[in-house]
Amino acid sequence: MAIEVFSWCSRLNAEADTKFNTRKVQFGDGYTQVAGNGLNPRSQEWTLSFTGTEAYIKSIKDFLDEHGGTRAFQWQPPLEDIGLYRCETYKPTALGNMKYNLDATFVEAFKP
Repeated sequence: MAIEVFSWCSRLNAEADTKFNTRKVQFGDGYTQVAGNGLNPRSQEWTLSFTGTEAYIKSIKDFLDEHGGTRAFQWQPPLEDIGLYRCETYKPTALGNMKYNLDATFVEAFKP
């Protein structure tokens, strides 16, 4: 099955948490040795917000439901190259006047 592309545009306030997985050893003389842990020691988690009509938000929600938090999709975050991401949680909100908001968290995934 082909990897699908997430093509919807989020609002301007996309926010990333970048984490580095490191191993650290502290020696008695004050020296610390630090190294990256694993093949992908850097990972990102993006908090995104989408606002629009019922049809627009429903299309995003359907895409995320189809992937079920387990299947990765391609997405290009701001300031980064295109990569693989999963969405494990999202939260739709009715704003009134037939407008909706959807907050989602995209977690970086890696190829095996």
